[in-house]
Amino acid sequence: MIKSASSENVKKFEYGEVIAVCTSPLKQTRKINVKECLVKENHGLVGDAHSSSQTHRQVSLLAQESIDKMKDMGLDVHPGDFAENITTSGIELVTIPIGTRIQVGDCIMEITQIGKECHNRCAIYLQAGDCIMPREGIFARAITGGKVKTGDKVRIL
Repeated sequence: MIKSASSENVKKFEYGEVIAVCTSPLKQTRKINVKECLVKENHGLVGDAHSSSQTHRQVSLLAQESIDKMKDMGLDVHPGDFAENITTSGIELVTIPIGTRIQVGDCIMEITQIGKECHNRCAIYLQAGDCIMPREGIFARAITGGKVKTGDKVRIL
């Protein structure tokens, strides 16, 4: 992110934190917080149904702040309930431009998509009449592999 000319165009590094690392062996299900996971280069989280070298959506991320919006609607939701792999806090994920690289723990990821089309109404949508993942979830491709765990920093490169 570039600041305005009045601040001498200094590049600002934004930081966040990993709140949860979630996987599921099946698609279209809530994910379980496994707390740490190995990310395979050009594949995604090992053991997760959505990881694949055949897609640009190898890793999904959602902010805890987005989940909190659904909690404010009265839902009992937690990290992984929106089928996201990595739940973050303290960084505005939806403002990161496509093509930007981020460091999450030991891994470098490239943002490939912001939001997604929701073909089937998920359980959250049916319960609340809304779901934030299609608007506020982001997707990335794993550029380098490594370990990601709860408490790791998230940094825009």
